[in-house]
Amino acid sequence: MKQDNAMTTPFVDQYDGLKPALPGHALPWLAALRDRALDSFAETGLPTQRRESWKYTNLRGLKQLELTEQALSPQPISIDRAPSLLPDGSAYRVVFVNGGFRSDLSDLAGLPEGVTLGSVAELAESQPQRVEALLSAHKDTDDQPLVALNTAFMRDGLLLELEAGSKLDKTLEIIHVNSAENGVFAHNARNLISLAAGSEATILEHHIGLNGAAYYINAANDVTLAEGATLRHYRIQAEGENAVHTSTMNGQLAGDSFYDGFTLSIGAALSRNETSMKLTAAGARCHLNGGYLMRDKQHCDTTTVVDHLSPQTSCREVFKGVLDDRSRGVFQGRIVVHPQAQQTDGHQLNKVLLLTDTAEINAKPELEIYADDVKCSHGCSAGEVDHDALFYLRSRGLSEDSAKALLIKAFLAESVSEIGDEALHDVFLDKISDWLAV
Repeated sequence: MKQDNAMTTPFVDQYDGLKPALPGHALPWLAALRDRALDSFAETGLPTQRRESWKYTNLRGLKQLELTEQALSPQPISIDRAPSLLPDGSAYRVVFVNGGFRSDLSDLAGLPEGVTLGSVAELAESQPQRVEALLSAHKDTDDQPLVALNTAFMRDGLLLELEAGSKLDKTLEIIHVNSAENGVFAHNARNLISLAAGSEATILEHHIGLNGAAYYINAANDVTLAEGATLRHYRIQAEGENAVHTSTMNGQLAGDSFYDGFTLSIGAALSRNETSMKLTAAGARCHLNGGYLMRDKQHCDTTTVVDHLSPQTSCREVFKGVLDDRSRGVFQGRIVVHPQAQQTDGHQLNKVLLLTDTAEINAKPELEIYADDVKCSHGCSAGEVDHDALFYLRSRGLSEDSAKALLIKAFLAESVSEIGDEALHDVFLDKISDWLAV
């Protein structure tokens, strides 16, 4: 039975009008996939706080946001408004503006052998079998209504596929620029990432909001790592101050593969970053780390689920948060060790600094263990800036603001140090410094 509520209905009602403008609308398999996804979304509706995993986050702000034809139109923008975080020539660069690929702002020259990299919308037309295979790799998403919404309305995104033994020789920088200059809009970006056996890549993904307008970004990432593959995937969410940003990542890790992830959230009025990882064979490892810095009335939800489905798999999570003013943070981390997953090693840690009495953190770490030979732990803590350390720094001539900023940066540096690519540490530390300077 279809949900009929004020938040779900606008998306469903506008589907038929938007459908002819969506990429690949003439491809029968893609049209059928979109239709099935819309039916699933209409049946379930947007997640509400009645769902246990959404009890701390409310999407009621989406009532005022609508999909529009205007949002599907190209938006003029100059390259200086899509700034790179990396030195010239040190990275491949892919730019999306309001969800659409911009070849004029991108730089994919000199890709090595064995690497397919491009726009999902363009490759759906030129290499439909490749896109269909990658979209079909993650079918178990019936309980993820935002993924269903993304599938129905996805406009574009990145497709990265590496052949066995290949390596992306430079970091791939993905820049999502959102500029709501022509009114409220919503768009759904879809990244499809597949690394064959023994291949390796590093991705730096950056979401930018250019003004204070309201808009909704619903992103989805499908990640598949074959045996022995390594993906280093680092993200910065710096949307506009009135934006709503939801992101869902589904990953499948084969034996001896390694996913190293880090997400820094500093933007959007409301954001939720949800990650689901399935470790399917011995030796699979994942690191899910991150930091979040919120002020005013910002709300940031970090939710992770790691399924250990095979023996000798491991995961590590370290998240640090800083909450100021009346901001609110949510951390939900769930590690599930299935009966067959003996010798699992899983660790989870979340620490939060509350800079005011009105800031709030809701933390729900969970261990679900159905095996007896495991090493698993979790920990959560929340507290103030260390007053003794603050006094010491002030006695050495620092102002209170400078001393506090130094302590906050040192607090967050532990999570940044978890980033496997040390060359990118300064990128994240600079973003933290920028936030502290405001």
